[in-house]
Amino acid sequence: MSYWLFVIIIPLALGLAATAYVNNQLKKYSNVRSVSGITGREAGERMLAAHGVYGVQIHRGAEGQDHFDPRTNSISLSPSVYDGYSVTAYATACHEVGHACQYAQAYGPMKVRSAIWPVVNFAQNTWFYVFLAGLLLASTAPYMGQTLYTIAIVLYAAVVLFQLVTLPVEFNASHRAMDYMKGVGLPQGETAGAFSVLRACALTYVAAALASLLQLLYLLSMRDR
Repeated sequence: MSYWLFVIIIPLALGLAATAYVNNQLKKYSNVRSVSGITGREAGERMLAAHGVYGVQIHRGAEGQDHFDPRTNSISLSPSVYDGYSVTAYATACHEVGHACQYAQAYGPMKVRSAIWPVVNFAQNTWFYVFLAGLLLASTAPYMGQTLYTIAIVLYAAVVLFQLVTLPVEFNASHRAMDYMKGVGLPQGETAGAFSVLRACALTYVAAALASLLQLLYLLSMRDR
């Protein structure tokens, strides 16, 4: 039962709860039009200019795939954000600009996250297969099985570390977005709505990190048995 609880049930419950909450907040404030009268793209461009960050292109991307790409120093916004006039569009665009500002100012946690990404990309694609090989060899070649199991834990720990480093990156981007929106004089009701949207999105990262940390702790406990 403990295996299912820590590896399946708790992570699944956290993920479903976070997803349901963020979808609720995004939908709620997608129907609230910002009094600013500008689109998400325009809000992003204005925030970039306000922070003296230039050369960042804002593109229309796929729906639900809003992100800043440090490799191209560009921002992709989903159509509903890029062309939208809602509080959700405004908040989402400003959050992604927050990441662009972090990159321009060499924000420490973002530099760490970018530096470890190649290792993490390899780790998250291979750790389970190494783990499975260790389990299969546990009875016939105990030493090799234990070695592979340890390697799998190290690889998975790198994935967890990346998720933990991501938290301050996301929180700081939202903080920058909120400071900007308050600074340009958005009404209190809109800033409260924007905060609800950004908080909901941040909770998805917290839930993912917590679920992964629980799984890592379980894997460590299994190694010691």
